[in-house]
Amino acid sequence: MHHGRGYVYAIQYHIVWCVKYRRKVLVGSVEFDLKLLLFQIAEEHSFTISELETDKDHVHLLIDCKPQHYIPDMLKALKGVSARKLFQLHPELKRKLWGGHLWNPNYFVATVSENTEEQIRKYIQNQKQE
Repeated sequence: MHHGRGYVYAIQYHIVWCVKYRRKVLVGSVEFDLKLLLFQIAEEHSFTISELETDKDHVHLLIDCKPQHYIPDMLKALKGVSARKLFQLHPELKRKLWGGHLWNPNYFVATVSENTEEQIRKYIQNQKQE
C-alpha cells in the first residue's frame, strides 16, 4: 500500500510485449542491456518495475505505479526509449529487424490484485523455464 495526499493505493500491472516478427533477439548482451534500460526508464518516469524477465522474443513486467500514471504513456516510454537505445548499442539488431522497429506495436496489460500478485511474480520469474 502506498499513500498519496488523502488517499491510499496499490496499483500493479502485468505487462507483456513482443519483439517484432517474434525474432529471438533478447539474448546475451542485448537482454542484459534491455533490462538495465527498462529499470532506468521506470526510475526516470517515477514508477517501479518489481519483477522483470524476458524470453528470447518477449518481455514480462510487473509494475507498481501511482494513480497519475497513464498506461499508454508508460508503454510508450518503455518501448520507445528501449528500442532507440538498443539499436544504438547493438546496431546488428537492424539486420534482424528490417524496417527499424524492435517491438511489435501491441501489448498485453492486466491489473494485479493482492490475491494474484505472488502467482504472477512466479509466472514472470519462470519465463525462461517454460
